[in-house]
Amino acid sequence: MGLFSAQSSYLGIDIGSTSIKVVELKKESGQIKLESYGFSENASFSKRDWQKDVNYTAEIINKICDEAGIVSRSAVSALPTFSVFSSVLNLASINKKDMSAAVHWEAKKVIPLPLEDMILDWKQINDEHDKDKPKNNNIRVLLTGAPRTLVKKYIEIFRSAQISLLSLETETFSLVRSLLGNDRSTIMIVEIGAGTTDVTIVDKSIPMLNRSIDVGGVGITKAISRQMKIDFAQAEQFKHDMGANVKNDSKSHHETPKIISDTISPIVNEIKYATNLYQNKNKKKPEKVILSGGSVLLPNLVGYLAKVLDMKVIIGDPWARITYPKSLKPLLHEIGPRMSVAIGLAMREIE
Repeated sequence: MGLFSAQSSYLGIDIGSTSIKVVELKKESGQIKLESYGFSENASFSKRDWQKDVNYTAEIINKICDEAGIVSRSAVSALPTFSVFSSVLNLASINKKDMSAAVHWEAKKVIPLPLEDMILDWKQINDEHDKDKPKNNNIRVLLTGAPRTLVKKYIEIFRSAQISLLSLETETFSLVRSLLGNDRSTIMIVEIGAGTTDVTIVDKSIPMLNRSIDVGGVGITKAISRQMKIDFAQAEQFKHDMGANVKNDSKSHHETPKIISDTISPIVNEIKYATNLYQNKNKKKPEKVILSGGSVLLPNLVGYLAKVLDMKVIIGDPWARITYPKSLKPLLHEIGPRMSVAIGLAMREIE
């Protein structure tokens, strides 16, 4: 590792419910460069509660780093979106010295857990040039709250792994960083993970609405397993093979298999609900939908969603602002959606 921060590499470590993804990035000559990456493919990890066995989780992280030749021991990690409370507060014009008390007072109204059990963070999100700045000199604040017990587990994991945990953030901020860059338009990010799907509407790089449902890739695999009467591993491989040649556009003429469209119908309904909720409150709707997560490379998912939602839909490219060997492009394109959070985490320290 270099002596100066500009020459150092940093890790983004995404601990999911069924796998761990690690990305090592470095800033060199003004560009963000991919140093290495790796992810777990250990079936036993998905069957264990990583929060209850922090030493095992730390071992998996170190094994990934060793096998990928990762050298950095400085990392950023993310709290799952569904475990973090997030809300945009409109505060009456107040002095800075009163900000903390005002935020805590409002937090009691939107967080359904005792505040002493939560770690709160907030930041002012409107500026003097923001045309959406509230009238009457009100102040908008983005509030996030994470359970202390969950944060403690992350700290224990990285201490066990002997990796310096520089910061923790919500997965949503990582996705904004890796998928949106400087795009400040109104965009919906749909992250389809293994067990959950997170729907986030982002405006001017700020997450304005977050919703999560318990539908994800595992549910799709189980549905395939039941219908085709094959075991889970075979169904997972079948799903992977179906999506291997998926293109990142909405012009495909292939049909989405009914088994998949039926399984993702709750996701479609959640996207529609979030869109209507945001539109009714803000008088505008997202300009496009960006898909992320390990389950987005399903046959014609992009085209199907674009049709039923009547919106522009694309698969996000987290590698867009990162340099890497061209020979890796096909592989990186295939794994990109599942690595989006880890990439955004690693970018935090070097942007």
